[in-house]
Amino acid sequence: MKKPMPIPTTRTTWWSNCMLGIGAFLLSACAASQPVIKPDLAEGLLPAPEAHVRSAVIQVLTSAGYDVDRDDREVREFRTGYRRETASPWDWMLTSWFGTGRTRAAAAIAPETETATRLTIRVWHEGNDGLFASWVPYDPPLAQSASDHLRVVKQALGLL
Repeated sequence: MKKPMPIPTTRTTWWSNCMLGIGAFLLSACAASQPVIKPDLAEGLLPAPEAHVRSAVIQVLTSAGYDVDRDDREVREFRTGYRRETASPWDWMLTSWFGTGRTRAAAAIAPETETATRLTIRVWHEGNDGLFASWVPYDPPLAQSASDHLRVVKQALGLL
């Protein structure tokens, strides 16, 4: 003769309901769509050769705190990682855990003529307000905006 199944107690039912609730929460959090981050965009036609514009862009983005790969001389688009917000070993904690912003950039260089180059700079800025908050797109601060980077590139080329 088979033994009858035990009737679950309220503690067992409570525990299984909690686990189901946590599982459903995690599943819905992973399934949520991430917002599309539109970049801040600045574009300009610079009366300078492509090589000069490329070196000025590398200099400006590096001095602004972005890591730029300088080895490939034929690259026409530079993409950076996230900007170093502080010059300390705790930068990773600041940009990933505590309420702050993080910024990354890209610059596309296209020669128009031998003496003119089109430069397009895009900047993405995200912010959060705590350890368990998700990153939300924001407009970049003025000092990190695409138009400010374009202005500094023009200044580095001696056009201003």
